[in-house]
Amino acid sequence: MSTPGSDSIATLLVSCPDQRGIVAALAQLLYGHGANILDADQHTDAAAGQFFQRIRFDLSQIHTDRTTLERAIGEVAERFRMSWRLAWGGARKRLAIFVSKYDHCLYDLLLRHRAGEIACDVAVVVSNHPDLKPVADQFGVPFEVFPITRENKAQQEAREIERIDALGVDLVVLARYMQVLSAQFVSRYPGRIINIHHSFLPAFMGGKPYHQAHARGVKLIGATAHYATSDLDEGPIIDQDVARCSHRDSVADLVRKGRDLEKVVLARAVRWHVDDRILVYGNKTVVFD
Repeated sequence: MSTPGSDSIATLLVSCPDQRGIVAALAQLLYGHGANILDADQHTDAAAGQFFQRIRFDLSQIHTDRTTLERAIGEVAERFRMSWRLAWGGARKRLAIFVSKYDHCLYDLLLRHRAGEIACDVAVVVSNHPDLKPVADQFGVPFEVFPITRENKAQQEAREIERIDALGVDLVVLARYMQVLSAQFVSRYPGRIINIHHSFLPAFMGGKPYHQAHARGVKLIGATAHYATSDLDEGPIIDQDVARCSHRDSVADLVRKGRDLEKVVLARAVRWHVDDRILVYGNKTVVFD
């Protein structure tokens, strides 16, 4: 068989209470509509009694329309008390990258995007400072500044939300954005804001984690990408990584090592989200290979 084009590939993500017959029901449904399953990955959390599955399938030869297929999935979902999400191939997600003055994560994301490693569209770079406009200009990405003070924070966030919605943004990426988003902002985009925290959470939350790590004399430092929630630095974790350090490392050494981790961890999290590989349940995630 020939390899299907990306426009004809769809991805189905499901989660529901674990029970018999789920895999068979979904496979039979897709087969009955003429879809060809390309790969399927599943996970059962025995402690929580929850089932999770990701199915990629070719719909180039389906003999019904997409609306009918979605309706059929909905009927199966109702039977199994299933939450589900269907992503159609060819519908690229649109990103808004929020930054302040640190440029390493922004550069890395834009380079990977240009190289085709992250299949999305970068709609805008948003900042509370003008410093990184030359970086966005270098990659031909719109750059917009919303200066924020304690007095105007609510008004500026309202303007940012208006702009995000107008641009049809699917995912907000906080690439070392040194502002705490309000609960109102975060609640508007549940599971659609990814933050990179320069620490191996839950250790060293909040500000200056490398200084905290140095003071504690740790032998490992890390970085954590997670979905932002109204609880600061406590959202569902998507990815983490670590690097070794020693008593010889200064705070500057930890910062340097940490920035390398931040770039890689954030890029992986963004790519997995864009590729529809993540399911959130409770305050945890399932990340499919």
